[in-house]
Amino acid sequence: MSREYTLKDNTPAFDLRIDYAGELNPQQYAAASAPDGPSLVLAGAGSGKTRTLTYRVAWLLEHGVAPERILLLTFTNKSAREMMDRVANLLGGEMSTLWGGTFHSVGNRILRRHADRLGYRQDFTIVDREDARDLLEACIVDAKVDTEAVRFPKAEAMLDMHSFALNTGRTLRSVLESDHDQFVPLAGEIERVLGHYAERKRAAGTMDFDDLLVLWLRLLQRHADVREFYQRRFRYVLVDEYQDTNHLQATLIDLLVAEHRNLMAVGDDSQSIYSWRGADFANIIGFPKRYPGAQVHRVETNYRSTPEILALANAAIAPNTRQYPKELRAVRKSGPRPGLVVLPEARDQAAFVAQRVLELRDEDVPLDEICVLYRSHFHALELQLELTRRNIPFAITSGIRFFEQAHIKDVAAHLKLVANPVDELAFKRLARMLPGVGGKGAEKLWHAFRADLDPRVATLPVPPPANDVADNDGGAPDPAPTPDPDAPHPADFLAVALAAAGRAVPKKAAVAWAQFNATMAQAAAPRLRSRPGDLIRHVLEAGYKEYLEATYEKARNRLEDIEQLAQYADQFSSTADFLSQLALQTNLEAESAGAARDDEPRLRLSSVHQAKGLEFRVVFVIMLCEGLFPSARSTDALETLEEERRLFYVAVTRAKDELYLCHPLLRFAQGVESMQQRSRFLQELPQELMEEWKVHVPWSGMGSNFGRSSPPSRHGDFAPDDPF
Repeated sequence: MSREYTLKDNTPAFDLRIDYAGELNPQQYAAASAPDGPSLVLAGAGSGKTRTLTYRVAWLLEHGVAPERILLLTFTNKSAREMMDRVANLLGGEMSTLWGGTFHSVGNRILRRHADRLGYRQDFTIVDREDARDLLEACIVDAKVDTEAVRFPKAEAMLDMHSFALNTGRTLRSVLESDHDQFVPLAGEIERVLGHYAERKRAAGTMDFDDLLVLWLRLLQRHADVREFYQRRFRYVLVDEYQDTNHLQATLIDLLVAEHRNLMAVGDDSQSIYSWRGADFANIIGFPKRYPGAQVHRVETNYRSTPEILALANAAIAPNTRQYPKELRAVRKSGPRPGLVVLPEARDQAAFVAQRVLELRDEDVPLDEICVLYRSHFHALELQLELTRRNIPFAITSGIRFFEQAHIKDVAAHLKLVANPVDELAFKRLARMLPGVGGKGAEKLWHAFRADLDPRVATLPVPPPANDVADNDGGAPDPAPTPDPDAPHPADFLAVALAAAGRAVPKKAAVAWAQFNATMAQAAAPRLRSRPGDLIRHVLEAGYKEYLEATYEKARNRLEDIEQLAQYADQFSSTADFLSQLALQTNLEAESAGAARDDEPRLRLSSVHQAKGLEFRVVFVIMLCEGLFPSARSTDALETLEEERRLFYVAVTRAKDELYLCHPLLRFAQGVESMQQRSRFLQELPQELMEEWKVHVPWSGMGSNFGRSSPPSRHGDFAPDDPF
């Protein structure tokens, strides 16, 4: 007969003697000192979330919890390092036994100890995205998928679909039905290939990044002794940015705390903006139901922004129906009301931002403390040109430069070939998009096409741009010569040459070539070839959408990029004009990345998504027009519209001292000016919360009705002789 005997935890308590009540505000103190059990800490923007979490760890340690009994989960390595450093500094000692890191890093650490339970060696290797793509490509070949008969998804796109399904807890078929319906008939084949992919990874002793979470979850679900070990080991689990968790991560957390329920989830439902990445808003909004008896702490004291900015932020998020009611309160002194800046058109918006930025710099606000936020990269194109004209250094917060992305260059190649059929690079890029056509095949096709192209094309002038987009001196551009209406257009010869070149197309690409030929023949017709926006939409609808979804990861985001590109192209009256501007923008992006010295402050341009977690003394939010912000795609359903409103809330809460909300009244679409409705997010705001800037624009065709009566000197009119 055996006897049960338990050793008492003899870990000495930390004697920190921290004055929690004195060093934290009452709401932070309540969260940091919360009793055991599940807690949701709703930490509003700028409310000292990291400080609250740091002191929570200190509180646990001071009350006898050993460091190794605490697990701290974050979303980025930077956040993890910052959190661990703060804890170490506060405690004045080494915290190496406290577990902290991203979900993936903690998953890797646990799997290293127990990989053999899942049939892996403990020295498994982790493949990056590129290696995973190469392995999956090999699996497609091994599975003998007839990619000639059907448009089968490329490896990169398939990885994206698979990852989204895994992280959201959905079946692959469900993801295909909702986001990639053209691949539904191929669901069985795709699943078969992914099965080969999993087998090849296991055989090679490798895991990809999704495996670090999927296999961690499998380990806990299938092996009770391992699950119980980590439930005992991590008696307290703290999760940062809980609103960004997906289904897979939330399930992992559920299992880790199932026995003791000592979970502190810190986040802000009002900043949940990543559903397109798989984040599940239901995790945070349904936390009290998920963990019955949970305490909900609101941390609403904001240390970042002025009362005027916070009053607007509170009003901005108020219309959302699915949220935890809360009100940010300021500790800072009063400042100027946020400015509502109504301007005649987008170029005037760019001029206003540039001029005001220079004034702010003269007022000793460093350029790197000023940020321009937008919903989509295209909203800032006119601004980039204006900043360059005025020699204002700027940095674009993004990864690869926008116009160098493959999908943008694909679409541009279609337009380039229509505008100039002898563009060899554009032709070869399009040829390589055909199944079974590589570099040598594209070269062979080019020579066949060039031989069949009417020789007159080489002597015909390419239609000049309608406007001199490179004009920098503010004067009128030189008038373009009037084209002969009876002269043939280079595109008139495109379809005939493409059809004739079909004899050089390999059999496996014959069907795709016929579709490409038909697409380009329609694109070359007079009705389309001079309307770049419609031309882009035609390319998308005629087959490029399917190609994009079969070829690239994050297809939905790329599709939105192209739709925005079409909207931007609508303001140009010729395809040549648009392509000229595209080339200039590509050059501007390259210059902005390399021209300024590393130590030179630069104005920040950023999408709102990429600016989350950052703060600036002055923020401009531009293009606040209905259909742009909120985006047209988001207004069909309440769920997506409310996420878009949360995105607007994130934008305005980046500002510390000054906030400008900009709305141009006119945009050019297909060569015609169209009135822009003010964003509903502006219409929802009480007017008394904003100061309306009626900007005087001397060059505007809309007259000087935008002149603000007795404008203060710091606001200023646009100087008529300012370079534009």
